[in-house]
Amino acid sequence: MEAQETDPTASDAPGDDEEALPVEAHDVETRQVVEFRLGEDYCAVDIDEVDGIVEIKKVTRIPRTPDPIDGVMDLRGETTAIIDPREFLGVEGEAPDTDDQNVLVLDRADDKQKIGIRVDEVLEVATYAEDRIDTDDDISNLETRGIEERVSRGIIRKPQAEDEVEGDALDLVVWVDIDAVIDQLK
Repeated sequence: MEAQETDPTASDAPGDDEEALPVEAHDVETRQVVEFRLGEDYCAVDIDEVDGIVEIKKVTRIPRTPDPIDGVMDLRGETTAIIDPREFLGVEGEAPDTDDQNVLVLDRADDKQKIGIRVDEVLEVATYAEDRIDTDDDISNLETRGIEERVSRGIIRKPQAEDEVEGDALDLVVWVDIDAVIDQLK
């Protein structure tokens, strides 16, 4: 690496006409996602795909529908289909009581009716730099059902809070491809 020449008269503090961050930091592409929990797994979807987050209400089961379709519920006078993504993402264990769950209502222009996905808990809306997201090429060696079924866009490498662990430990968040999940239902 080449050493850079510095002006000894220049100050390290940003002035009125200088940026506080390096130029490269401003050029970093980011992705904003809604993070949620399914069992012990952490997942995320693009925030642009979410119309709202609601508490789950009474879901009416519809006969002869695939198992991942829980049924329908009335949401502000509109029939909303509720799906459980656990099967597609390989989440083990039973879902908690419906009183403890939320629904991410999706915003998809092509749908003839509203669709919601059942999640155990909505955690946060977060923004990640693209370099924190490993896409298909980078995750081919991971053996998860979501990757094998191609319902994942990738894995987000989320740094853990400093008070949780020492070192550079990461949480892995499955970045879910909602279109692929819904296509599996057809």
